[in-house]
Amino acid sequence: MNWIGLDLTFPITDPTWIFLLVLLIILFAPILLNKLRIPHIIGMILAGLAIGEHGFNILARDNSFQLFGKVGLYYIMFLAGLEMNMGDFKETRNKALVLGLLAFIVPIGIGFVANVSYLRYGVITSVLLASMYASHTLVAYPIVTRFGISRHRSVSIAVGGTAVTDTLTLLVLAVIGGLFKGETGGLFWIWLVVKVIFLGALIIYFFPRIGRWFFHWYNDNVMQFIFVLAMVFLGAGLMELVGMEGILGAFLAGLVLNRLIPHVSPLMDHLEFVGNALFIPYFLIGVGMLINLRVIFGEGDALKVAAVMITMALTGKWIACWLTQKIYKMSVLERNLMYGLSNAQAAATLAAVLVGYNIILPTGERLLNDDVLNGTVLLILVTCVVSSLITERTARKMAMDDSQPENEPSKETEKILISIANPNTIEDMVNLSLVIRDPKLKDNLLALNVINDDNNSDNQRIRSKYYLEKAEMTATETNVSLKKVTRYDLNIASGIIHSVKENGVTSIITGLHRKKNITDSYFGILAEHLLNGLNCEIIISKFLIPVHTIKRIVVAVPPKAEYESGFPHWMEHFCRMGSTLGCRVHFFANEKTTIRLQAWIKKRHKQTLTDFSILEDWNDLLVLTGQVSYDHLLVIISARPGTLSYDSSFEKLPRQLGKYFSNNSFIVLYPNQSGEPLDTSFFSKLYTDTETLHYEKVGKWFYRWFKKE
Repeated sequence: MNWIGLDLTFPITDPTWIFLLVLLIILFAPILLNKLRIPHIIGMILAGLAIGEHGFNILARDNSFQLFGKVGLYYIMFLAGLEMNMGDFKETRNKALVLGLLAFIVPIGIGFVANVSYLRYGVITSVLLASMYASHTLVAYPIVTRFGISRHRSVSIAVGGTAVTDTLTLLVLAVIGGLFKGETGGLFWIWLVVKVIFLGALIIYFFPRIGRWFFHWYNDNVMQFIFVLAMVFLGAGLMELVGMEGILGAFLAGLVLNRLIPHVSPLMDHLEFVGNALFIPYFLIGVGMLINLRVIFGEGDALKVAAVMITMALTGKWIACWLTQKIYKMSVLERNLMYGLSNAQAAATLAAVLVGYNIILPTGERLLNDDVLNGTVLLILVTCVVSSLITERTARKMAMDDSQPENEPSKETEKILISIANPNTIEDMVNLSLVIRDPKLKDNLLALNVINDDNNSDNQRIRSKYYLEKAEMTATETNVSLKKVTRYDLNIASGIIHSVKENGVTSIITGLHRKKNITDSYFGILAEHLLNGLNCEIIISKFLIPVHTIKRIVVAVPPKAEYESGFPHWMEHFCRMGSTLGCRVHFFANEKTTIRLQAWIKKRHKQTLTDFSILEDWNDLLVLTGQVSYDHLLVIISARPGTLSYDSSFEKLPRQLGKYFSNNSFIVLYPNQSGEPLDTSFFSKLYTDTETLHYEKVGKWFYRWFKKE
């Protein structure tokens, strides 16, 4: 068709029009499907079916779909590894292993029997075809991300199970492929496993170290984004070199970079945005273009083969998830979510069918014939539809359950004020606020810059605007709103104090000041004024490395700190920080305080990775010098004079920090003192559900002593 000089013959081959058409599908498909209450993923696949050569033949599945499709497939696996809650995954790794083994053994077992007895295929063909029933692709993973439940334990189990199942499936594929290439000598199997293990160990060891070094020296968001993509494709490419599919390398890259890219970081937001906006939809549209309904419903046994494949895949996965649920006594919602995520067939299934289709037997027939090839695309369509529908319905219910008010609601609304004065510390302080804030609350971040009335110049106002915009940009990149406030006051301390009282602030984050002369105190006159004028939590921070590259948080807790009214606030902050960054929180305290810390964490944050060590002599913090490395964060819980946990040894703290911890990132925290001190009954309540823990860990004597006290 020629219209106004334009050649619009079908299929369209001009790159500009191809890309425009794909973008229009990505743009309008969700708008239309929202009204029909159909998951976006299904819409993308159906759109690909409609515009492909087996539909209206508007577009051909050219190299662009193969390129972007492969990027999208790697992106799905990478994001699955990246967004996995590593703390929960360590607790659920056995469950993930069980689900992965069951999701492989059950479908391949019942599938092999059906292939041999009903479809009348040979042994090798039946094994390869049955392995396709076992594999699955996390096509529905963007749904759980959209509903904000990607860190739920059932999601971690399903993602971990995917890695196990696809690894076993691809090993079967590699062995069968090698069998027809004459590569299955006596050492073939052993050599293949050795190569995969060696490469996996190589990625696990080197990728995090390279990433930590890069993120430390290069803060540019674009460079970090390109670096991460390069690591993903390096992992995928290396895995393909040893004879496996690249999806395993992409998933492994996501796992090892998990701790370096927090869920609330700007880089994470950029990665999710680009993947969900372009690469993943491109992949789904390309999958839809493979489907040929005419052949499936036409001649041959394609429909019969497809019916067997779909039945075996759906049934096998359901049995695996049902057995996992019963073994570990999980809820029905968790079983349904695991089933929804592990149901879709795409990546490894396509790889297997294409390998089998290209293998020519001595009789001249293909190992997997045209019926299997066409049945596979119908299998992909049906399983993706079922997976998306079940995942969307279950994720919606689970998100609604998670959003219900907690049994013990907080009596005080959290609001964090970031005091901004030094442009070099803005990003670190905002990132700190992002990892300690309550993600369920909105509009709980406030950035403040105080202008001295005596120096009210245009330069000061321009500088203040620049500082606040930089803070807002850092927060906005993680989809968190931040309120900007410029205040004119007699001095900085007075401006902060008035702003705290006017806005109901519960925590202040400020940077360590720069000493201007020898008479300056270590923390500065500003910190002294704030401590004297306010009772809210005050956090004085100094970061030498980016917040998201911290590997461990070392918290020094003074005796009786658990009785301060601000105890639950700072415990929440650092447990959230540890969970968000995926790092351990190591507490140092005396025996009595350690018992109470363990009880609180067991009740409120048992998913946080924690360690406990005894620190009897608070007068000398030198013992911590051997515990704090350059990539660790030292947290000192201090106290105001006259409070329950105050000790005269706190007067030595500035000198000790300046002398022994000058090369470490640290936080000095003064707890909130605005409420009533906590009494023993608070901890007795926590102990009611954790008696076994304390009998085992601290002994009967400490437990009985505590109950009497």
